[in-house]
Amino acid sequence: MTNNRQSELIHTALDRFQIELPSWGFANTGTRFGKFQQAAAASTVAEKFSDAGQVHRWTGVCPSVALHVLWDLPKGVGDVDEVRSLAATHGLRAGAINPNVFQDQIYKYGSLGNPDAAIRQAALDHLLDSVEIGKRLNSRDVSLWFADGSNYPGTQNMRQRKRWFEEGLRTTHARLDPSQRMLVEYKPFEPAFYHTDIGDWGMALEFARSAGPQAKVLVDTGHHYQAQNIEQIVAWLLDLGMLGGFHFNDRRYADDDLTMGSIDPYQAFRIFHEILFFEWETGARADIAYMIDQSHNLKGKIEAMIQTVQTAMELYAKAALVDHEKLAAGQKSCALVDAENCLKDAFSTDVRPAIREWAKVRGLPADPMDAFRQSGYLERVTAERRQRNMAGVSSYA
Repeated sequence: MTNNRQSELIHTALDRFQIELPSWGFANTGTRFGKFQQAAAASTVAEKFSDAGQVHRWTGVCPSVALHVLWDLPKGVGDVDEVRSLAATHGLRAGAINPNVFQDQIYKYGSLGNPDAAIRQAALDHLLDSVEIGKRLNSRDVSLWFADGSNYPGTQNMRQRKRWFEEGLRTTHARLDPSQRMLVEYKPFEPAFYHTDIGDWGMALEFARSAGPQAKVLVDTGHHYQAQNIEQIVAWLLDLGMLGGFHFNDRRYADDDLTMGSIDPYQAFRIFHEILFFEWETGARADIAYMIDQSHNLKGKIEAMIQTVQTAMELYAKAALVDHEKLAAGQKSCALVDAENCLKDAFSTDVRPAIREWAKVRGLPADPMDAFRQSGYLERVTAERRQRNMAGVSSYA
């Protein structure tokens, strides 16, 4: 149970906590081996905003929706008015704009790193269109992930591809408004299994620095090798002023589509702790975009998102309970047990009663999942979408 002081810390932390929902998290998705359809999945951008509105309605901390340009705005700037209207209807706003330079057939050998100049230009044009979409939607972040790389030694000039990437990212950065940011994401492999053009945080950092002052690094918590110390990467990027945002999820082996905290909640807690400890030390707010990046292939999509948001709130609340003064003193004197226990004590605290109190004070349900289930929304959209979503789906049941 939390005491009054702990409840105060948790309420203050949650008042400023916001986490962005991914539009694609509400749609039917799958693995490279296949896709299992869900009757209630969203197929249109209108349905995605409607579903996201439910998550924000019951949790109160998800006011924005990350958008994938080809999936949500297939006509580019021509779809901006519809997206703006949908966001307003559901009490939301457009979040990070995600270009797609990995899906079309022309990107078989890469996008900004492609040896074909015409394909590099096509990719660049799409990035610049995405920047323009962000301007028109008043969306601050343009979030860049590239599948570029190669599968076999000797088949690509890695140094030349680096130079092409630098050129493309600089050109993209030059088109940003002063209020916009460019977030550079990294991934060690998949789909490129020999070399990946942006394969780790150091490469992303160098590309961001080369691009310009409005470029930062985006950390996807699933895009790391098993034993990698992600919170150390976070600490370094914070110290360098180069941490722009997160894609939160979880993973057991190499993929990154499991729901946040389902495998290692202590890791996400440690990440939040490093951020809050940095803020305590510096007295400055870290300008970081918290985003979810998950594909719910087995769990119900809206319920999985509510579960994820509740987990994020709990882990952020736990991190807010770390006694920073005691921790700093323990670190300085190398009191190892005492310092480690500052984290373990906070992590073991049951913050759920304080979160329920916070919700009630702000007119939110104490149990978001139950409120959603009682609303009847899932049953209604399942009935509306079932025939379309399940058409042609065979079953051996």
